[in-house]
Amino acid sequence: MKRLRALLCGAATAALATAGLSAFVAGQASGAPAAAAALGNRWYAAAPYLMPLDNNPPNAGAIMDATGLKAFQLAFVLAPNGGGCSPTWGGTAPVSSDTAVGSVVAAIRAKGGDVSVSVGGYGGTKLGQTCSDAASTAAAYQQVVTKYQLKAIDFDLEEPEYENSTAIAHEIGAAKILQQNNPGLYVSVTTAGTADGTGWFGKQMLGEAKAQGFVPNNFSIMPFDGGFNGAAAQTSALTNFNSILQSTFGWSAATAYAHEGFSGMNGRSDTGEYFRQADFQTVLDYATGHGMDRFTFWSLNRDRQCSPPDNNGTTSGTCSSVAQADWDFAKYAVRFAGATPPTDPPTTPPTTPPGSCSVAAWSSAAIYTSGNEVSHKGHKWKAKWWTQNEEPGTTGEWGVWLDEGAC
Repeated sequence: MKRLRALLCGAATAALATAGLSAFVAGQASGAPAAAAALGNRWYAAAPYLMPLDNNPPNAGAIMDATGLKAFQLAFVLAPNGGGCSPTWGGTAPVSSDTAVGSVVAAIRAKGGDVSVSVGGYGGTKLGQTCSDAASTAAAYQQVVTKYQLKAIDFDLEEPEYENSTAIAHEIGAAKILQQNNPGLYVSVTTAGTADGTGWFGKQMLGEAKAQGFVPNNFSIMPFDGGFNGAAAQTSALTNFNSILQSTFGWSAATAYAHEGFSGMNGRSDTGEYFRQADFQTVLDYATGHGMDRFTFWSLNRDRQCSPPDNNGTTSGTCSSVAQADWDFAKYAVRFAGATPPTDPPTTPPTTPPGSCSVAAWSSAAIYTSGNEVSHKGHKWKAKWWTQNEEPGTTGEWGVWLDEGAC
């Protein structure tokens, strides 16, 4: 499933700072984030996906404060674009020399949270395709586990990799090795969803896991981008997938549900399906009612309202294309983890009414140079350099506009 990766990922800009670049902690000099106390497995099972380097990454700390969320699923680790068996972020940023993602991890841990890392995803070249065997694939992933001191990892096995049986054998073998070599490591395996649960390649992947004697914490399906629309189609697919797990591994329905997960897409999907807040609630009720092991979604980068709210009927990697408050969908993950999201803070009238700034309002048509000041959405902003049509408040701490505070 696309999940807007190949289309919208590749703008690894200074916007990553909004996810917590300022929160370096001891240990960052060596590039390794400080270790965090392990969260309960339910939190790793509820970690929504976050792209820390692309798609206008949101501030992880702000999400934690607003929702009570504690765990994030950072995406995606791939093989280098030029080939090789070493882990990179998005195919371009080597894990070995990374400090940018490390700083995001440190910021999350400094607030009492933690991360899992997702390897694979839609598109791109995966390590299972470029490494020579399961052992070398596992060694590459062990670098990620060690670098970020991970207690959880997600194998996102989908197109085009899961059509390659050799690559899938490498990935499943690597997952088994990591599980053996890192006691207590939470391992999820995510694959495509179809109306009957999962397709031929997904079933082949499950067969490979059975053949290798590998059982992760869960096998999750993504019931979107396949003719789904709304919660009823998704819960039907989850029921069918449960039957597949039973028949593949010889499990009871209850055991299969205890090893089953859901990975949804919030708002408008790549193919124009819609999954709104009520749909998430219905699937959440199904997941908790059946004792499922995982409930997550793609993605936090999209968990905010577009402008206009429907995004003119298109899908975005940075907003949901449905009416919502910021982080509405994250709160369902928090509930799955067993926590109660905080209530929205009461609205307090500002001491100075919006619109009373002493400087002119920002205009998308105007050209601004260093030192120019504007007002926008009740705040005063100063340009750091030449700019045009860059809306204040959308480019992050390291963008062109310096927030000088409320008017």
